[in-house]
Amino acid sequence: MSSVFRRFFVYFLCWGFVVSLTIFPISANPGYAQNSMAVTTEIRGVWLTNVASGLFYIPWGIERAINQLATLNFNTIYPVVWNRGYTFYKSPLAKKITGLDSEPLLDLIHRKNDFLAKVIKLARHQNLTIIPWFEYGLMTPPSSSLARLHPGWLTIGQQGVKSISDNLLEDMINGVYNQAWLNPLHPQVQNFIRGLILEVVKNYNVDGIQIDDHFGMPVQFGYDPFTVKLYQKEHQGKNPPTNPLDKEWMRWRANKITAFMASISKAVKAIKPYAKISLSPNSQYFAYKYYLQDWENWIKEDLIDELILQVYRSDKNSFVREISKPVIKLAMSKIPVAIGISTGTLLKPVDIDKIKEQIEIVRNQKLFGFSFFYWESLWGYIAPESPYQRRRAFLEMFNTQAVRPLKLNKG
Repeated sequence: MSSVFRRFFVYFLCWGFVVSLTIFPISANPGYAQNSMAVTTEIRGVWLTNVASGLFYIPWGIERAINQLATLNFNTIYPVVWNRGYTFYKSPLAKKITGLDSEPLLDLIHRKNDFLAKVIKLARHQNLTIIPWFEYGLMTPPSSSLARLHPGWLTIGQQGVKSISDNLLEDMINGVYNQAWLNPLHPQVQNFIRGLILEVVKNYNVDGIQIDDHFGMPVQFGYDPFTVKLYQKEHQGKNPPTNPLDKEWMRWRANKITAFMASISKAVKAIKPYAKISLSPNSQYFAYKYYLQDWENWIKEDLIDELILQVYRSDKNSFVREISKPVIKLAMSKIPVAIGISTGTLLKPVDIDKIKEQIEIVRNQKLFGFSFFYWESLWGYIAPESPYQRRRAFLEMFNTQAVRPLKLNKG
């Protein structure tokens, strides 16, 4: 199945779904009432993506989504600006490297207008904080122009790259099929990714940028020629261990990624000192063991300003354990920490009572708020409840306006 067909198949699945979410404005319903005078401090964010979503591809879709979120007292959006080898803004750097300055279908739908500029204008009108999200980090499809034009930028395992899925349909819906991995240790890759981030920071009125769990290297990777030669240079000619979980080999790669992250942080702050560097990782244990993403040290080294920890757990006890770990307490002493909560996918909706329960737990733990993955499943027709019931439930949970927490004093 060609990559073009896959993309249009997913868009077709999502098109009617998004249309159904955007027909009726919330403000037209007299049943909604809110206390606009009271204000609390809390991150209330939502990730906006094109993966398993037609939101970006309906001309009025993003405007309706932003208006709905503002009406329901959300205060932050994390719109994707990079995934699957494409940017979602007009990028001279991407044009130079890949031949395309933005995602082709987005260009077609929006008549070559800059989509990110439109999102920012809409968000500013509603007083929403906007933190563009580099969703796919270092992943890119092997068929992408980026991978085809720059094969030396990819890292591999000892057996090369395998991209065959056991569940093609689910991977298509979730947008994670057939991915290669850019090498975060390669200087040209670093220049490219850092350059994309700096384009957004320089050229757009944004409040920061966000990277996520895909900003790292799968632990089984690092056996590409470039990384092997770099390791040999720094280890008296020795080859990397054949065991990808060797402690020294893991630490060496993780430290290189941390140094790359430090260069991004320094460059962003040089342009906009107030810009937030947000991170949305998995748990520290999982992030380090499987993706060499040592975000605990990133916090200790003051490289990030906001942590949105992905805790996509259905079991209550597991959810509580994850947000109660010592590393979370450490992070909370230095930066605002919020929790990423899953509201479901096209294939696996989450009922509103479970969402309510997790919001209550986060508040009881005195964390700084939440971000929800992702917009379509907040109050979509895939859910057990009607869109009206779910929107009503969110407004009851968010019955006052909220301001984002200020930057903490770092100890």
